[in-house]
Amino acid sequence: MQKYLAFLRAINVGGTSIIKMDELRKHFESFGLENVQTYIQTGNVIFETREKNTSKLEKKIESQLEKVLGYKVLIFLRTIQEVVSIANESPFEPKENETVHISFLGEKPGAAAGKKLLTYNSDADEFIVKGREVYNLRHDRDASIFSNQFIEKVLGIPATTRNLTTIKKISEKYK
Repeated sequence: MQKYLAFLRAINVGGTSIIKMDELRKHFESFGLENVQTYIQTGNVIFETREKNTSKLEKKIESQLEKVLGYKVLIFLRTIQEVVSIANESPFEPKENETVHISFLGEKPGAAAGKKLLTYNSDADEFIVKGREVYNLRHDRDASIFSNQFIEKVLGIPATTRNLTTIKKISEKYK
């Protein structure tokens, strides 16, 4: 069995796409996934399955969620091993009043898109692209240009974002 984390995009954020985590867990169980758990209200689902093809599994879950919810929900799957690595290999160590965010991408961005994102590094924000993730160190919250929509616009790729603190807690709890 392989343990996965499904990071759902735009769930319970800003009053849209509201779904209770118990309901979400039951949906995932109805899809034949095992040992399903959720972590906080922002659409983080931990589960196990025998399926090894992440891309195929991602598309299958998205399709099944759309059928039961009546609207499309993008998910970004990572194995628990990938999540542990993402948490432990952050290129940034935030100081007081700084935060690190990780944007999970649907695919690895092209070199040109990655370079374009780096042109936005400033006194307020630093960005690093590592594979299918973007790390953002936000030095100054008020001056920051960072948002999930910003990442999607610059890279031209769907994304969902979590705080590094959340990713570390998930990786410690479910590894």
